[in-house]
Amino acid sequence: MTTESPRWRKSSYSENGGACVEVATNLTGIVPVRDSKTPGGPVLNFRAEAFAAFVAGIKAP
Repeated sequence: MTTESPRWRKSSYSENGGACVEVATNLTGIVPVRDSKTPGGPVLNFRAEAFAAFVAGIKAP
């Protein structure tokens, strides 16, 4: 666990419609993900390796 606060960001590909997810990539070992419409709502925490594999999978042709 870290004592740092997540610095949330949206993808540069996100539209301004508000239906986005936000991620925090400043924490060591975990990548928290949340719904941008409810920033005070639940957060899903993924191991950094698992999140990297997910991103690689959606980028693959």
